[in-house]
Amino acid sequence: MITAKGYATHSPSDKLKPWNFERREIGPNDVKIEILFSGVCHSDIHQARSEWFPGIYPMVPGHEIVGRITEIGSAITKFKINQLAGVGCMVDSCQQCNNCQKGFEQFCEVGKTVFTYNSLEKDGKTPTYGGYSNIIVVNENFVLSVSDKLPLEGVAPLLCAGITTYSPIRKWNIGKGHKVAVLGLGGLGHMAVKFAVAFGAEVSVLSTSPDKEQDAYKLGAHNFYHTKDEEQVKQLTNQFDFIIDTVSAAHNYDMYLKMLAANGVQILVGIPSTPIQFSGFSLLTNGRSISASSIGGIPETQEMLDFCALHNIVSDIELININYINEAYERVLKSDVKYRFVIDCSTL
Repeated sequence: MITAKGYATHSPSDKLKPWNFERREIGPNDVKIEILFSGVCHSDIHQARSEWFPGIYPMVPGHEIVGRITEIGSAITKFKINQLAGVGCMVDSCQQCNNCQKGFEQFCEVGKTVFTYNSLEKDGKTPTYGGYSNIIVVNENFVLSVSDKLPLEGVAPLLCAGITTYSPIRKWNIGKGHKVAVLGLGGLGHMAVKFAVAFGAEVSVLSTSPDKEQDAYKLGAHNFYHTKDEEQVKQLTNQFDFIIDTVSAAHNYDMYLKMLAANGVQILVGIPSTPIQFSGFSLLTNGRSISASSIGGIPETQEMLDFCALHNIVSDIELININYINEAYERVLKSDVKYRFVIDCSTL
């Protein structure tokens, strides 16, 4: 086994603290990565605190990982030592079912998707540990190539915040001629703005925080609306083809569904820990739809990284030392970050 060090929580109410643990030895198809940067996702908080489902403890969060390959297995042909690499939300799947063969490993039909942390390996008993650590060992099919043309600390959040917002934009072919609203300007929202603008859509930001207006325009948005202003909200009825809803707290879905034009779609990429409620009449009117999207598969995630390298897109981040992680969690909950915390893993 390989000795690793990281930060872990040992219960839903525990703080993250230093913890030494073991990674598996490198197999023929494995890649060992020295982790340089790891993004801090809101879902890390949900899982560390067992807000979605009971967690597996001790838990080392982190699924926005970039680093450098330090060792490769004997059968590896597509990666080499010293190459930059990334690891996102998954580290394995059955790799054989119809969905896996189509590049939808996140939807593995036999339920063998292995997530980067708070999950079990395919043996059903070995926990996975994430990116708040110094090294990781991953099956080569779940390792992603990372460009050396972009700042790595800004690339890290692309492995979750990036693909989470890129995937539905590609699925619904959002682009020129579409009016798109991004609900919430946080870690996910600011990436949704960047991608929607890059694909040529007319982009509006919907926010409860009027002080985010200037940032919205800096990110490329064409319009900004304060959703606590009743007069502005009234003007938005039937306005948008798509709403990319990035809010992970409870909010008024009916209010936003009414902003959709005929056959418009509200796409949920932020999921609250409480049940989602809305009236069926909000959908019947104008033939609106509500949908949801999680992450993309490995091929789409690589496509997204390549797109970002081509268009010079990275996340706006605040770089932190690992010992600041508990304070960072509290600031995420207060939406007090522009727009993603990233851990400098050298501080381990």
